[in-house]
Amino acid sequence: MVDITLPKQLRRVTDLKLINSVKAGLAQVETALIAAVAHTDPIANATSRHLAEAGGKRLRPTLVLLAAQLGDASRFGVQESAVVVELTHLATLYHDDVMDEAPTRRGVPTAHEIWGNSVAILTGDLLLARASQLVSRLGERALTLQADTFERLCIGQLHETVGPAEGENVIDHYIQVLADKTGSLIAASAQLGLMFSGAPEEYLEPLRIFGEKIGVAFQLIDDVIDLQDRSGASGKTPGTDLRAGVPTLPVLLLRERAKTNASAAELLAMVDGDLSSDSQLQLVVDRLRDHEVTEAAYQEAKRWSQEAIEALAPMPKSSVKTALELFAEAVVDRSN
Repeated sequence: MVDITLPKQLRRVTDLKLINSVKAGLAQVETALIAAVAHTDPIANATSRHLAEAGGKRLRPTLVLLAAQLGDASRFGVQESAVVVELTHLATLYHDDVMDEAPTRRGVPTAHEIWGNSVAILTGDLLLARASQLVSRLGERALTLQADTFERLCIGQLHETVGPAEGENVIDHYIQVLADKTGSLIAASAQLGLMFSGAPEEYLEPLRIFGEKIGVAFQLIDDVIDLQDRSGASGKTPGTDLRAGVPTLPVLLLRERAKTNASAAELLAMVDGDLSSDSQLQLVVDRLRDHEVTEAAYQEAKRWSQEAIEALAPMPKSSVKTALELFAEAVVDRSN
């Protein structure tokens, strides 16, 4: 069983009944998730369980359970939708790792490194099929939200792959990609938690905006982690995005500065150069990590997190609202 702990910020919540409910819910979700990825086929069973058993923050199920505290978190559909969003997330990781040629994920070799690209892609498809099976039992509203969200996930990946159109602002394009690829599923998590708990419907739109902005903040911090995680605590190999040529905010900001700054232009040439050597990659990671653009990316992530908190303004003060605000802070401080 994977040991899932709440972010340290949520430990500041004084409502112990709320926190214990979320923790108990996460334990149940974890059991249900492992059961959901199991297959009678031995190959599918091994590949599908690979990332689920490697752990993870379980950010999306946590948000489902937090949002459900606005109503009755014990109602049917809350735990089930938490499993659905995590299955969907896991499926996208299998696909992303193939496209990004990532060597590790959550501290273990990626599926394509073990079984090859085709098996990794098919495993992602299997997980999406399992998520679809589960959400189909939750009714038309949940099924529609899941389908709409999956469409946005695909559109986001497509736009990331193709890149910005001629004349399009590259930063705006990138932020929209993050909103589609990550924000949409996190927003859906908050919405599903509220819908199935029977909480007031007027909270649905604030939670949708909250979740989407958290998703953008989360990915912007991921860009920074790709450069700053010296400990390997994230399970991600530093420089993975750089080597794969995946756009990140620090690099996009560097490109802007390179138009007028010779030092930035020199570093950009290194970023765009041959990074196949581990020593060269580390040199570029070190230099980019210490450059002002990485701090600027971090501050941008904090701004999106703050906007997520501000989106909750229509909701009355409560321990649940406080927990959601702390959850937003936890996104930009991804350490326990």
